[in-house]
Amino acid sequence: MKVDNNTKYLSRRKFIKQIGAVLAVPICLINSPIILTDFSHTKIMKDTFEYDTVFDAIIVGGSYSGLAAAMALGRASRKVLIIDSEKPCNRQTPHSHNFLTQDGSTPKEIATLAKQQVKKYNTVQFFNGLAIKGVKKELKKEEYFEIQVATGELFTAKKVIFATGIKDLLPGIEGLAFCWGISVIHCPYCHGYEVRNEPTGILGNGDYAFEFAKLISNWTKDLTVFTNGLSTLTAEQLAILKKHSIKIIEKEIDKLEHKNGHLQNIVFKDKEKISLKAIYTRPAFEQHCAMPALFGCEMTNEGYIKIDATQKTTIKGVFACGDNVSRLRTVANAVAMGTTTGMMLNKELIEEFFG
Repeated sequence: MKVDNNTKYLSRRKFIKQIGAVLAVPICLINSPIILTDFSHTKIMKDTFEYDTVFDAIIVGGSYSGLAAAMALGRASRKVLIIDSEKPCNRQTPHSHNFLTQDGSTPKEIATLAKQQVKKYNTVQFFNGLAIKGVKKELKKEEYFEIQVATGELFTAKKVIFATGIKDLLPGIEGLAFCWGISVIHCPYCHGYEVRNEPTGILGNGDYAFEFAKLISNWTKDLTVFTNGLSTLTAEQLAILKKHSIKIIEKEIDKLEHKNGHLQNIVFKDKEKISLKAIYTRPAFEQHCAMPALFGCEMTNEGYIKIDATQKTTIKGVFACGDNVSRLRTVANAVAMGTTTGMMLNKELIEEFFG
């Protein structure tokens, strides 16, 4: 073990063993203060890289929103750790649109460039892994949050940002998952221009299908609503759709025929086929990460993390940004929310220091 005047260097195994008692604390005690030994000057050795273990903020999730928050905090000289498993929800999408300076770039290209730029700020560190547990504790009469990753490491911060996104619960139609983000799409502002004036479908029913059909009709007049079973559209809604030449098909769908995710035909249970270029749908979703709920963060009726105008959740010291708090799923919105979150978190740290 190497020791200098300010910092202790421990092996990862010895560090985990020394602090291992914490792991026995159940997650249900997350709102209970836990007094621990002060490890504020300790670093974990992982391979050849040293990780600080106490940060101003830990950001769980390192896609657009998390990276934007990290940049704002890095430019404020805050010590930040980004924990990310590198599995963004748009990893299958071939191109991203409607984001100034990056229109048409791949999601990976945008994220790679963003990460390179964030890494220039030497107070920001990255950990490639999955955050699995968290507790709120007390250290020197101050509240801290401790995050454990799947490989056992423990990291502590004054604040936490959840930029963890959501997980789409796709319909169990054969072929749909392969087309998701490519030709089965959710947002006309992100993807509609590329399939404008093409034969297009909407997979949905009732009020949702009616409102979505009105929206998508701006991009194409060759539009069909597929209710995948008996329609629940009202007589008034059906009349309006018919007036605008929007077709309704109530047959049950068997599968989507595609080539490398590019839709060719919808195949019904009766084996009839209809050729399409794209189909819009907005599937159900769940939070990609269970930790916000385990922390006690309140959720909205729609299933998003509830936040205020400054991106704060209902748990003191915990912020959230990105797709996990908003139905507006665009890169530009994620970046904007992340930047706002970083600024608001820094302001809170300043107010606490002067308080």
